[in-house]
Amino acid sequence: QVQLVESGGSLVQAGGSLRLSCTGSGRTVSSLAMAWFRQVPGKEREFVAGFKYKAYYADAVKGRFTVSTDNANDTMYLQMNSLKPEDTAVYYCAAKIGSVYYAAGMYGYWGQGTQVTVPS
Repeated sequence: QVQLVESGGSLVQAGGSLRLSCTGSGRTVSSLAMAWFRQVPGKEREFVAGFKYKAYYADAVKGRFTVSTDNANDTMYLQMNSLKPEDTAVYYCAAKIGSVYYAAGMYGYWGQGTQVTVPS
């Protein structure tokens, strides 16, 4: 059973940085397609970044966010720089067998989410 636990969410001022972590339950990050999604109330969950052999990014975060993995610690990271108020959301870690997809419905494993708030 795959379990994912996110951490690192916080309140940060615009222009600041934050790093989110997603820890798996054992050989998760090295064997599955991993992704970060985010969601604000009333909107669908949207793809932010993903990783399977290489990194994938949504246009809204390219050049500001970096996704990486640490297989030894079974952890995926999302380094977020130059944060904007529109980055405010609950960020979720997700995993699936196969390739990275941008659609949330393709992922079978989810973490509980971590709140990121960037005041305007």
